[in-house]
Amino acid sequence: MPHSIELITTIAAALGLSLILGFLAARLKLPPLVGYLLAGICIGPATPGFVADVGLAGQLAEIGVMLLMFGVGLHFSLGDLLSVKRIALPGALVQILVATLLGMGVAHFWGWSLGGALVFGLSLSVASTVVLLRALEDRGVLDSVNGKIAVGWLVVEDLAMVLVLVLLPPLSGWLGGKAATQAGDTSLWFTLASTLGQVTAFVVLMLVVGKRVFPWILLQVARTGSRELFTLCVIAAAVGIAYGSTHLFGVSFALGAFFAGMVMRESPLSHRAAEESLPLRDAFAVLFFVSVGMLFDPRILVEQPLQVLAVVAIVIFGKSLAAFLLVIAFRYPLNTALTVSASLAQIGEFSFILIGLGMNLGLVSTETQSLVLAGALISIALNPLVFHAIEPIQRWIRARNKLAQLLERPDDPLAELPTTVDQKHLTGQVVLVGYGRVGQRIAHALGECGFSYVVAEQNREIVESLRAEGIPAVSGDAAEPAVLIQAHIARAGMLVIAIPNPLQVRQTIEIAQTLNPDVAIFVRSHSDVEAEYLRKLRNVEVLISEEVLAANMSQQVLAHAQQHVG
Repeated sequence: MPHSIELITTIAAALGLSLILGFLAARLKLPPLVGYLLAGICIGPATPGFVADVGLAGQLAEIGVMLLMFGVGLHFSLGDLLSVKRIALPGALVQILVATLLGMGVAHFWGWSLGGALVFGLSLSVASTVVLLRALEDRGVLDSVNGKIAVGWLVVEDLAMVLVLVLLPPLSGWLGGKAATQAGDTSLWFTLASTLGQVTAFVVLMLVVGKRVFPWILLQVARTGSRELFTLCVIAAAVGIAYGSTHLFGVSFALGAFFAGMVMRESPLSHRAAEESLPLRDAFAVLFFVSVGMLFDPRILVEQPLQVLAVVAIVIFGKSLAAFLLVIAFRYPLNTALTVSASLAQIGEFSFILIGLGMNLGLVSTETQSLVLAGALISIALNPLVFHAIEPIQRWIRARNKLAQLLERPDDPLAELPTTVDQKHLTGQVVLVGYGRVGQRIAHALGECGFSYVVAEQNREIVESLRAEGIPAVSGDAAEPAVLIQAHIARAGMLVIAIPNPLQVRQTIEIAQTLNPDVAIFVRSHSDVEAEYLRKLRNVEVLISEEVLAANMSQQVLAHAQQHVG
């Protein structure tokens, strides 16, 4: 009897068609992921012709989510998460509430039951981590303040959805669905306490034990000198920890893999681990988008166009507007508010899980599932366009002084340099834009040499801590003139830009040279193309990470060689 080749057929069809349609989308100046989604529709059960295995595609997509979240964890430390907790925690919870109420209001207007409306609203409230990370990585802002806030926001959303998935079955009978027989007479409060206890136990285990054990294992494997074993160790850790977290602690695959990456980050080999897992992450991320397309039934667009438009409006406009206003309310810059709101203007994997659970519990129908899938497909396809709209919207707002003044909160005390700062430190000083890992080292070196400097940083918590240490700092986006003016750029001797976003770097340089044409500017860059452009500007010195590393290593190697020969 011939063996089954469903898995091979599904992978071959999904990747092959994704390559063709993704290439065509790129040639038409569209995001390649649009092609991946169309590939899923083409091989899905709703269209004629070849039909791939939906179940297998979904499982392959889950592996992609695990690997992608593991990669994010490798770059996102616990400190990064805690640094944005003041905005990510309340912001995510309020945004979930607003989006859920919007969805429930529309569902109530359509005549749905309370339980169906609740599940529908919740499914529209949580964004796709996969889509968000791909968008941030494509724009090179994953490590920026805006990127950290957006990722932290989604981590809180994922934690909230874990609780929802556990609490929904015992509540289903009260909400008008099937009573969860497995829940028995267990009280709701006991279920909630049990869930919180499991999640807490998992987090503590990973941060206390995992951060010591797994980096040690990775180091032992690396010492064998086998690249295959090293790659296998990385993938096994990502998938194994994600699987174990789900079955032992009830945590989602995505969240388990995220914490696995966070503990692996403690290893000095974390950068190599991220590099080794990148090809697999990319390949399985494609399968995720294909699996979304396979679940979509295009007939819903013809049969219920108004309902689909309502879903898309809630996801792209309602949820994003709520996030935008929340970020502005926390007195973060306009660019941060627009970036976070664009990041959340889509729905994805958790939405599908919620709707699937709702159908099993008898709370929602296949019509609801089709509407949510339509909203996911359209919002994912439009998300790159939403990101591209950030700059035009920002320019439009700033062109209207009253609106800009209202949104950018000029009365923010952290947006103004304290009057207690000695004026002698504000002449010929260094203006340091960005206080991340690179910025901190630069500031430390300046302080040791006795140079005066002023920090311009978007993260308000960092600005507060710097001021507590007596270091002059101003909160805001340095691409806004007011921020550099507060840092006294007009009298500065040097501007050091230590942020990764190329667009913000260009805008900051333009404003600085307008306010102080003679200021010397030092910029970091990860791109040869971007570096070539910046080097054409006057008084701009560009440092590429790889070049600086090679130069430093060469100096140390030559010095050691000369000493050894001598």
